[in-house]
Amino acid sequence: MVTPPAPAEALIALRNLRKRYGGPGEGDGQQPEVEVLHGIDLRIDAGEFVAIVGASGSGKSTLMHILGCLDRASEGSYHFAGHDVAAFTADQLAWLRREAFGFVFQGYHLIATESARENVEVPAIYAGAPQAERAARAEALLQRLGLAGKLDLRPNQLSGGQQQRVSIARALMNGGRIILADEPTGALDSQSGTEVMALLHELADAGHTIILITHDRAVAAQARRVIELRDGRIVDDSGNHSGIAREGDRALPALDVAQAASDRGATFGGNLRESLRTALRGMRLNRSRTGLTLLGIVIGVASVIVMLAVGEGAKQRVVAQMGTLGTTIMYLGARGPASGGPPGPITPEDLAAIAELPAIGHVMPVIGDPITVRYGRADREVYVFAASQDMPTVHHWKLGQGRYYTEAEDRDLAPLVVLGHNTRAHFFPDVADPLGRQLLIGNSPFEVIGVMSERGSDSGAESYDDMVFIPYRAGRARVYQAQTQPDYTVVTAASVAQVREAEAAMRTLLLARHGREDFAISNPAAKLQAEAETRSAMTMMLGLVAAVSLLVGGIGVMNVMLMTVRERTREIGIRMATGARQRDILRQFLTEAMLVTWVGGTAGVVAGLLVGGALIAWGVPVIFSVTAMAGAFLCAVATGLVFGYMPARTAARLDPVVALGGQ
Repeated sequence: MVTPPAPAEALIALRNLRKRYGGPGEGDGQQPEVEVLHGIDLRIDAGEFVAIVGASGSGKSTLMHILGCLDRASEGSYHFAGHDVAAFTADQLAWLRREAFGFVFQGYHLIATESARENVEVPAIYAGAPQAERAARAEALLQRLGLAGKLDLRPNQLSGGQQQRVSIARALMNGGRIILADEPTGALDSQSGTEVMALLHELADAGHTIILITHDRAVAAQARRVIELRDGRIVDDSGNHSGIAREGDRALPALDVAQAASDRGATFGGNLRESLRTALRGMRLNRSRTGLTLLGIVIGVASVIVMLAVGEGAKQRVVAQMGTLGTTIMYLGARGPASGGPPGPITPEDLAAIAELPAIGHVMPVIGDPITVRYGRADREVYVFAASQDMPTVHHWKLGQGRYYTEAEDRDLAPLVVLGHNTRAHFFPDVADPLGRQLLIGNSPFEVIGVMSERGSDSGAESYDDMVFIPYRAGRARVYQAQTQPDYTVVTAASVAQVREAEAAMRTLLLARHGREDFAISNPAAKLQAEAETRSAMTMMLGLVAAVSLLVGGIGVMNVMLMTVRERTREIGIRMATGARQRDILRQFLTEAMLVTWVGGTAGVVAGLLVGGALIAWGVPVIFSVTAMAGAFLCAVATGLVFGYMPARTAARLDPVVALGGQ
């Protein structure tokens, strides 16, 4: 007696499988619950050619979607090669669709913007196959199916039969162990239908498992096993479903389903290249919409750059003016206290103590009055400015000719004088080099050792160019003998940031030394800084106003991406059916959004530079900031990331079955 072979493990095993739509927990919960599949028990072994036949509404398409892991059952079990599909994650289901199944749809479901070869390559992209390898395999499959001359044609350039062959080639791209064909001949003429069925027979003979969904009994009769479905129930099954292999049956090598848990799919770089290619093609095909979207980003980025450049130009002009006035200068002088009494003297000891404060840079006592100055027969009332050798440093003033006196010369009471620009022109109009000449200041002769560069006056004060400058000690000894203390003292802070700190420290010190506030501190540097800060605030406000336009551009990107997701819902379903994971879809649409903003950001930077250049030509103070340009560009890209994320996430979370049925 011959012992029959033991039943093999089923490739597909369904037990008491049910599918319901509507009811509580689905949609708005207001739709009545409808059960489409009623307790399906089904076993399909590797290598079988099975036809599932039934009238429209019998549940055969729903069953196909569950078999192909495009949808999940509401109840019951589905085991694939012994593994419970209900325990699979979304990524594992994507792997199973990519590696085990190949879909052939009645409506072909080809991506309209891709060529025949590119459509066939899609499953291999998500499998991580190298570009050259997948292109070669796609070409070989299309040649095998009689489409050698149609590789670069798009679906709308192919006949129905040719499109169905492309979908069959796509189903075979990753091996196609199980071909799920949903009404593959339904939209074809008889000749094309006969050719497609012949291809399915060839694949069955080669060991592929064929599951054919049809309402045409003549087509179903060509299968080796026919299962009839009526009202969601199997009412007839002509085949051997005992699990015992039949003579002549053959099957492709078994798939190691355990790999689903460790699969990484497409590499980041490969997926990114595909996303960029798809995005660029989409931008070209939708030029008008892309252009309008880019316009918002371009205006936003250019506005930020120009506004900040104009604001910075105005600020730098103020800072330049502040530099000539002294951005750290304060003035100290004696005055009567508020409670009454004589002014307190500012002694040399006070000045020495102030100079020791950490926040203080320079301490320069000044005596100055109009004095008669003579040279030869020329005489003139000139403001004689007696101060230390720090005067050019304190006032940020350069020499035009000669040199300035030194601290040693000041200590030695050297009778030296440096001329202002206009004073030199008055006393020595025809002398090329006045250095070494003698001026009579009051009754004392002084030797000319230098000439200051032209400066001008400060806010209505006497022009520095009309003055002469002599050493402080020499001035007191030779010109201002009756002066017992300086007219005022110029004090500078150690840095711009320490102006207010220096003023407070100086006030505290003098109060401690004098016991009363019999002095006055004027702080024009603080006022200048306040003006600069106001300019900075205005610049920031201009930047924020410009940033609003960038935000509006970002909202435009989001709207366009939402429209894109809606328009390409079916494409998303096709990609999911061929093995795309949720993160693959998310990455694709994020890449498209960021590419739009990247292009818009680049164009915005160029536009901002051009507008700024025009403003410079018109005399507007403009200072471009690399930081501002980089910031505006990065903000544009970030805008694409932020505003593109929601549409991309919406696309990634679409249900494959719903997406395939989208328009």
